[in-house]
Amino acid sequence: MHITVSENAKELGRAAGRKAAALIRIALQERNAATIILATGTSQFETLNQLIHESQIDWDKVTMFHLDEYLGLPQTHPASFRKYLKERFIAHVPIQEYHLINGETDGNQECERLSRLILDHPVDVALVGIGENGHLAFNDPPADFETDRPYIIVDLDEPCRQQQLGEGWFKSMADVPRQAISMSIQQIIKSKYIICSVPDERKALAVKNSVEQKVDSLFPASILQDHPHCFLFLDNASASLLAPRHSIVKE
Repeated sequence: MHITVSENAKELGRAAGRKAAALIRIALQERNAATIILATGTSQFETLNQLIHESQIDWDKVTMFHLDEYLGLPQTHPASFRKYLKERFIAHVPIQEYHLINGETDGNQECERLSRLILDHPVDVALVGIGENGHLAFNDPPADFETDRPYIIVDLDEPCRQQQLGEGWFKSMADVPRQAISMSIQQIIKSKYIICSVPDERKALAVKNSVEQKVDSLFPASILQDHPHCFLFLDNASASLLAPRHSIVKE
């Protein structure tokens, strides 16, 4: 795991976005096509903002999938991840092929549809984050490390739902959905490269557990330790609990 620590969230996002763009360009140079995975949420604001402003990316040759979406949430809701990606990414780049998760249809059928699609698209670059509870996508602890199904229906635990409320996406806990469609752990780590952006002090313990605990389903993002090309981008706040023994690049 390659760890880069920036002064603040804005600088973190710039560094992560630049790295993601460089890796996308490499894929395009090597095979004239690229497949990416995009995450959503507040942790991705600055990373995606940097990515959409990067030059020399032939977006019409890029295919995009995304990580997760709430079940039963209308696309018009402020918390909809389809809405998020359309407004913060798709509207800003000339990407032609993208596959968004429809949480308003039959969940099992949607998982099957997306799974068939992504199995035909080996992933070059995955942009992900880590939740306050250590989740990767919506794979809350204890996460399923074994399933080889690319997309699955998951139950959201209370810390996960509380995070969504705390970030301002919902007016009350009663409004936060209890289930979502999520990319599975095994599908995420099949990606050739992983860019993990994690700002803010509230994520510091989750970062520490993900980096320093043994790989365990109770710490879902700890699986990133086993990935050969994972780039973890932190700011000073989210890195504040890490032991000094780690090899860290300062931005």
